[in-house]
Amino acid sequence: MDDLRSAEWYAGQDRNSYIHRAWMRRGLPDNALDATKPQIAIANTASDLTPCNSHLNEVAESVKQGIWEAGGVPYNLPVVSLGETQVKPTAMLWRNMAAMAIEEMLRANPIDGVVLLGGCDKTIPALLMAAASVDLPAIVVPGGPMLTGHFRGEALGCGTDVWRLSEEVRGGQITNGQFLQSESSMIRSKGHCNTMGTASTMAVVAEALGMTIPGFAGTPAPDSRLLALSHETGRLIVDMIREDRRPSDILTRESFLNAIVAVAAVGGSTNSVVHLLAIAGRLGLDLTLDDFDAAGRDVPLMVNLQPSGTFLMGDLYRAGGVLAALSQVKELFSPVPITVTGRPLVEYLTDQPVFDETVIFPRESPLMADAGIAVLRGNLAPRGAIIKPAAATAELLQHTGPAVVFDSIEDMRARLDDPDLDVTADSVLVLRGCGPRGYPGMPEVGNMPLPRKLLEQGVRDMVRISDARMSGTAYGTVILHVAPEAAAGGPLAFVRTGDIITVDVAGRSLSLAVSDAELALRGQSAASEAAYAAPQRGWAKLYVEHVMQADTGADLDFLVGSSGDRVTRESH
Repeated sequence: MDDLRSAEWYAGQDRNSYIHRAWMRRGLPDNALDATKPQIAIANTASDLTPCNSHLNEVAESVKQGIWEAGGVPYNLPVVSLGETQVKPTAMLWRNMAAMAIEEMLRANPIDGVVLLGGCDKTIPALLMAAASVDLPAIVVPGGPMLTGHFRGEALGCGTDVWRLSEEVRGGQITNGQFLQSESSMIRSKGHCNTMGTASTMAVVAEALGMTIPGFAGTPAPDSRLLALSHETGRLIVDMIREDRRPSDILTRESFLNAIVAVAAVGGSTNSVVHLLAIAGRLGLDLTLDDFDAAGRDVPLMVNLQPSGTFLMGDLYRAGGVLAALSQVKELFSPVPITVTGRPLVEYLTDQPVFDETVIFPRESPLMADAGIAVLRGNLAPRGAIIKPAAATAELLQHTGPAVVFDSIEDMRARLDDPDLDVTADSVLVLRGCGPRGYPGMPEVGNMPLPRKLLEQGVRDMVRISDARMSGTAYGTVILHVAPEAAAGGPLAFVRTGDIITVDVAGRSLSLAVSDAELALRGQSAASEAAYAAPQRGWAKLYVEHVMQADTGADLDFLVGSSGDRVTRESH
């Protein structure tokens, strides 16, 4: 091990070193600031306003114990936390801010490595973006899914069953009172969503990238083994510092391709696309939408979890866990990328028994033969759009129908249930103005509700297209992340109600039956332009002026790349 980075703060004899040491001695052992003691931050996204992460202070204590045991010195570092269910207008607006703030705090402080505590959707991506930019030894502790709640004897998938039950209310199948009765049963314990939503997906992604102790992802939040693994993570980060194992050693192009395979195999969230692109951008890696289509194509869906299947995260853990699921497609993973342990991921994909084949399907009979996120292109999405076939209706994956256009989310909510709305089950619902720049922040509204009159007729899915995202817990034939977005002048801005749209997922195309010449003559809807975000100050203004499009990860243009961990000037 070379000289520790923290020695730049603590090892001198001058006034500045005195100040750095003296203010930190509040009960620490006398040798805690010695040059041989790794100083380790625990970047902790615990917050009572991020309910899925509210237990991470307890997790941090276990990490601390492991760090002390291995000879390091731990420090709790509260960082920006984003609660997907709470913040308005969307947590995605602040993912880049959280990543930037975490990056700056890691660089500015006298630390030699960091343990990243995350759970709710945007927290693990922000932590990984920051760690990639600073490139100090780093490891992820995923906070884990909650226990399964039940209502009237049936398991509830948080998120997924909210979407399902709310549509049943609107379609007249259940009463609003019955819907509200399920609320107290939905969230049974600490932890993040128990479906294969974005939180669970990003834990799987972190593991597939090599950034967790293998076997950690999917461990339920209330399970004592989560605390045991957190303790072990504290021990491991000390070893990583001594061996100088950094994110740049682990996060290679091949590890990102492994993560894409993993997302397909577990039926993961479409949100993983913008997050993986953004993390790769921080590393300067050449990762594109085409890589998602190529690496994810023909990857079978191996787990029967909501929203693509039946079961929930606790069932996956019981059936053998994430590694058992990934072991079913072991041959699709690159054997080269290492994990935080220094060993390749594929070494952990052997001898992983499956204990319930109704949850983790056998390789020879997967739940779905081709589950990778599909990238569509055409004159409606020149830079791409995505769809999750595993959550869609098979019959709608090839479809032609007339557009019903909504100029904003407010417009959609105002008109969707109008009995006079000219819409049929064959229509294609189009929502614009909800991209990174237009909203701002690219909210999870792409899985638009269906018109009430169609729900009452028994319709449960339609083709929907937008420049927005959708929750990882959501389902349906929903085409997302259309790029460029309408607010950036993309073709979505010029679609009119009645235009014919053709979706061909097998052919990877999304086309509008309007010539380029006619599109060029069309102006944007005044209602759309009036609804685009126009912030006058603060983060939102900075975001709108610098955010990139979804096909490159929706990071800020000046945050792409990294600045390393060096700080050259003193503070006193």
